[in-house]
Parts: sequence; structure tokens; C-alpha cells
Amino acid sequence: MIQLQFIGGFGFQEVLIIALVILLLFGGKKIPELMKGLGKGVRSFKDGINSIEDSTEKEFKDSDQQPKEEKKE
Repeated sequence: MIQLQFIGGFGFQEVLIIALVILLLFGGKKIPELMKGLGKGVRSFKDGINSIEDSTEKEFKDSDQQPKEEKKE
């Protein structure tokens, strides 16, 4: 049973009714297209996050490998 605090508790019957309403609203042909678009969006988001993580790791490693300048007295 899934419980959300702002909705309350709902079970299998409620989830089934919601799925049927979505099927009636969008039709059987549109749902795969919607899911495909959603999957592409999630994949694009993950790729963006990974590229940001890679660039920050590279910058961090580069800053560690550079020799520190010695102070001249």
C-alpha cells in the first residue's frame, strides 16, 4: 500500500482507476510515445549530471597535481 502524507493512503484499486483514466485520456497509442519522451528526458538529465561530475572531478585532480608555488623571501 502506497501512502503519501498529503493524499492519504490508497491501494491497488485506486492505482488501477488512475491508470484506466490515463488510458482513456491519452489513448493506447499516445502512452508509449509519452513514455519514450520521458525516458529520453531522464537519460538527457543523467548525462548532464554525469558530465558535470566528470568535469568537477577532472578540475579537482588537475588542481591536486599542479605543484604549489614556493614563496620567495
